[in-house]
Amino acid sequence: MKELTELLSEVERRENELYQLLSDLISYPTVSPPARNTTEAQDYVSDYLRKIGFSIEQWELYPGDSIVAGTKLGRDEDNAGSLILNGHLDVAAIEENEQWDFDPFTCAVTEEKIYGRGTADMKGGMAGILFALKLLYEWGIEPLGTVYVQSAAGEEVGEAGTKSCCENGYHADLALVADTSNCMIQGQGGVITGWIILQSPETFHDASRRSMIHAGGGVHGASTIEKMMKIISGLQELEKHWAITKSSPGFPPGSNTINPAVIEGGRHPAFIADRCGLWVTVHYYPEENYNDIVHEIEEHLSHVVQADPWLREHPPAFQWGGNSMIEEKGEIFPSFSVDRHHTGVEMLAHAHELVNQTPVQFSMSPTVTDGGWLAEAGIPTILYGPGTLEQAHAVNESIDRIQLLQFTKTMVAFLYRWFLNSEKKG
Repeated sequence: MKELTELLSEVERRENELYQLLSDLISYPTVSPPARNTTEAQDYVSDYLRKIGFSIEQWELYPGDSIVAGTKLGRDEDNAGSLILNGHLDVAAIEENEQWDFDPFTCAVTEEKIYGRGTADMKGGMAGILFALKLLYEWGIEPLGTVYVQSAAGEEVGEAGTKSCCENGYHADLALVADTSNCMIQGQGGVITGWIILQSPETFHDASRRSMIHAGGGVHGASTIEKMMKIISGLQELEKHWAITKSSPGFPPGSNTINPAVIEGGRHPAFIADRCGLWVTVHYYPEENYNDIVHEIEEHLSHVVQADPWLREHPPAFQWGGNSMIEEKGEIFPSFSVDRHHTGVEMLAHAHELVNQTPVQFSMSPTVTDGGWLAEAGIPTILYGPGTLEQAHAVNESIDRIQLLQFTKTMVAFLYRWFLNSEKKG
């Protein structure tokens, strides 16, 4: 306990070093979109991890965007638990008309806050993890079980760099995602986007409209934009039904929503719209799976279609999910819950209370992170990181300076105990 107390004091003594590390990460303008700009920042993380005893695997997710997976083998890896520490280096885009008080890619440290794009989402969390690992290394504290550090790209636009880590065989007994959670231990609901597409086999001139809509016109055609209105109405009915019939602990009622986010239709004012696409964003609960949600939506809309003579003959096509909002206009973020009785979760809760002198709060994030992919791969997962959602993506994005310091100390306390006491799960 004395050694840990001294380590926590070391964090305070060297806090300026922590802020410099965060400043270094912020200095890389890894905005997404446009993305394809993280490799230089990932090289920095790779070098940092190598210096503290990690071996590195690095690969391209897309040209210009790479993933870093650092591995430190444990002293007793056959018997001790393994751990993944996960985060992403891409940050929210900056629009031309945004008025920042500070250069968004130069950290401005004040008495209360640290300003810069990515401080809250989530380079602050990455800096805290990296600095905690460095201190433990310098003090000669090595893990019993294998520790992995995953520095992903693409999270901001649904490009699942963390999913690619799972596909490359990285697995552990516990994963901690240091994304924005205001230092609460959180799970999350899931999100899937999809396109609902109506296509007419014929294209009619605008002059034909009278023959489509008036008695005796004789033209069995339709505007796909107008027919999409029926689809939207059907989605609203299902959304209301979900709000009445479904709930999940930690979520306000009606959090499972179907948002008609984007509509694209028609070709020219002189023609009847022969194609219409609706882009929807669906939020669902941790107890559910996105495949089941897709089935529910399609089944419900099949009844809407059967009630309309034209839609019966020209039913919608569906395109669900995707690996990139940029490349495919689609994304998936699986859901997950936190097992409060998992040994690692209890260790983290104890570390938080030790540092902050108050019990940690458990809750559900109203947004989504890459943690869902780790849980989807069968890894018990925790979302726990500094920063608030109000600051994530905001103009003059910032993180509370003391919270970042306390988070880093919590990581030191958690990793100290995990390194020395982790147990392998069957």
